[in-house]
Amino acid sequence: MTNANNNVEFYYQPPADNGLDVLYSDDALLVVNKPSGLLSVPGRGKDKQDCLVSRVQMEFSDALIVHRLDMETSGLMVLARNKMAHRQLSGLFQQRAVQKHYVAIVDGVLQDETGSIDLPLICDWPNRPRQKVDQQQGKPSRTLFTVLGPGIDAGSTRVKLVPETGRSHQLRVHMQSLGHAILGDRFYASEQALAKSPRLLLHAALLAFVHPLSAEPLQFVSDVPF
Repeated sequence: MTNANNNVEFYYQPPADNGLDVLYSDDALLVVNKPSGLLSVPGRGKDKQDCLVSRVQMEFSDALIVHRLDMETSGLMVLARNKMAHRQLSGLFQQRAVQKHYVAIVDGVLQDETGSIDLPLICDWPNRPRQKVDQQQGKPSRTLFTVLGPGIDAGSTRVKLVPETGRSHQLRVHMQSLGHAILGDRFYASEQALAKSPRLLLHAALLAFVHPLSAEPLQFVSDVPF
């Protein structure tokens, strides 16, 4: 659905709050699993206030958002629990010092087992929040992919995606640009690929970084729910 300004609107129906899935907590940070369909932070309007950070703050009132996942994407997110940790963690993300792996199921069968996608991205402003490839004005963006095996049927593929940059919708646009949109993607998939899944089949499966205060190496893995 689009409004008069052509940007995409949606009916927000967040998943039921069945309690937090906390993988790790200490005085500096939290690592939690975000379910698909839940905003990372509040959106515009009273109907979009239920989100991951608000649910986390009900149990951990000091939690501060460090990064985001798209509403439809599930998986690992880290939140800080004090200003110093927030500053340090934000710096790690800005410096690309956080290792991130995603798992997706994409339309079609990839011919190459591994590869990289280097395509500059920019907001498709009349159709926001969609993004698009723009060779002249887009920001440099790079994604590595590795085929993991077959997808949910003979016409799809399970892949590991590693974003070396962190552009909005990067993985979604890059896979679509290869002709292999992520199944269930309401922005970029064909009608056929959209119909194959009731949700976006994209999951943040691994996060690894150095603890912002102790400098201890941390790695977290989340089981892929599809």
